[in-house]
Amino acid sequence: MNLQLIRNATLKMKYAGKTILVDPMLCEKESMEPFMPGLNRNPTVGLTISVEEIINGVDAVLVTHTHPDHFDQVSSDVLPKNIQLFSTPMDSDVFTTQGFKNVSVIEKMMDWKNIKITRIEGQHGSGKILPFMGAVSGYVFQSIGEPTIYIISDSILIDTVKRAIKEFKPDIIVTNSGNGILPGNEQYPVIMNEKQTIEVAKLAKQAIVISVHLEAIDFNQGTRKSLAEFAHENGISKDQLLIPMDGEKMDFEKRN
Repeated sequence: MNLQLIRNATLKMKYAGKTILVDPMLCEKESMEPFMPGLNRNPTVGLTISVEEIINGVDAVLVTHTHPDHFDQVSSDVLPKNIQLFSTPMDSDVFTTQGFKNVSVIEKMMDWKNIKITRIEGQHGSGKILPFMGAVSGYVFQSIGEPTIYIISDSILIDTVKRAIKEFKPDIIVTNSGNGILPGNEQYPVIMNEKQTIEVAKLAKQAIVISVHLEAIDFNQGTRKSLAEFAHENGISKDQLLIPMDGEKMDFEKRN
């Protein structure tokens, strides 16, 4: 298995002989409006790889939710309309409206090309901002001879996520750890912060945790440095918690 962080939450995953693009945001730096007034234009950094290289060889696209930092207009424009696209039940109409002809809704679980994909409901924040954030799903990938990987997506650490970690015992967990804060709602992060990321690592001592969704979106207050320092202070090693740079590739084998 090979996993490449493209930028933010966009991942290119080679798994069981297939290449899956997760949550593509392929637009140029600062080409989107701020998510809230007074913040910066998005994304705050550019791509380190060309769009052509990113989409080359992709067999399927998986979208955890349709916020524009997880599926943007550029992705809709450049991806082939007949590509296999995996969607949550809540978002499928978005893709069919955009002309995608091969949209598969993952209600609970789906088998595709010798890969088992299980959908895990997440929670995009809490408190008074939750009704405005919409639904989000994470996904567990399993295949013979491959490590089990759980992509949590834009969820805080809730009981559903904890149960999935306990049930599937993933070898790899991807957390969106940018400590997303909407101004005036500092007590309600919309994705995991440093503390919750470390809680995941302690819950899943058998797993490698890969933290993304850092330093690319205007409301992210967490950084690679702040997360690495917090991990060190709490006894989490660099071998267990990986904080990749944009464009970085990581190889993994199934553990016994």
